[in-house]
Amino acid sequence: MPMHEDEVRATPELVGRLVAEQCPQWAHLPVTTLPDDLEGTDNVLFRLGDALVVRMPKIEWAQGQAESDARWLPRLAPHLPAGVPVPVHLGRPSHGYPWAWSVVPWVEGSTPPRLGVDDVRLARDLAAFALQLREIDTARGPTKPPGSRGTPLVHVDDAARAGLERLRAHDDGLDLDAAEHAWERCVRAADWDGDPVWLHGDLQPGNLVVDGGRLAAVIDWGALGVGDPAPDVAAALWTFTGEARQVYREAVCPDDATWLRACGWALAPSLTGIDYYRHTFPRMAEHGRRMVRAVVAELT
Repeated sequence: MPMHEDEVRATPELVGRLVAEQCPQWAHLPVTTLPDDLEGTDNVLFRLGDALVVRMPKIEWAQGQAESDARWLPRLAPHLPAGVPVPVHLGRPSHGYPWAWSVVPWVEGSTPPRLGVDDVRLARDLAAFALQLREIDTARGPTKPPGSRGTPLVHVDDAARAGLERLRAHDDGLDLDAAEHAWERCVRAADWDGDPVWLHGDLQPGNLVVDGGRLAAVIDWGALGVGDPAPDVAAALWTFTGEARQVYREAVCPDDATWLRACGWALAPSLTGIDYYRHTFPRMAEHGRRMVRAVVAELT
């Protein structure tokens, strides 16, 4: 079942044709689809031989990611304490496929548990990564557009409230009145008044690669931009539980208002995403339910 109604889903055969046309040096390498549990919401992924991955956007909102990665990741990667998948090829539309695509290095390792992990060492590694990312010069960096992560929560207020109302038609085992109260606290928090900083924007477990118990790489930079650091603080909720959550929060969160905005960036996509992914991506819907419960526990 497609994850989105208007998906454009690449196939191994299409990828093989694109590679043969645009990167003939790799035309002899086998193309294989990665397992479903490694696929996210924006791209279909294919192994290209043993050392490469082809990333094919599957939805219109992801169409600019390949160009963004090719432009910005080479600038950021040398300053960061874990690997970043800098593209080794930026592909162009062809053979009926409408968007730019990319080839990136394969990173050995595994992702942390999708529903959170109490791993203090990983929390410290990821905090060091997020803090170092903030320190990189933002000159000419891409400003996030209103409604995207890194901008004021007020821009997603209507969507979050509409999502909450849709959830009232279902029994997801959530206290929606408490969720509404939590959201109101988040959206009333003071906006970020510091200088804009670089943020990854989606430090979810599926975007972290761990090898030997340490953070090896941070992947999937589709939410990259310059703005409020609160979405990267939200990894305390997205990725960690128990002591690890507190360790990460204390390391990366500069003030209480930023924590409220971070809770908001954990809550808003969950209120809209639970119903959107209820049947097409149940794992994402369950992650959203967990986030609603976690934010309610934090703020009530």
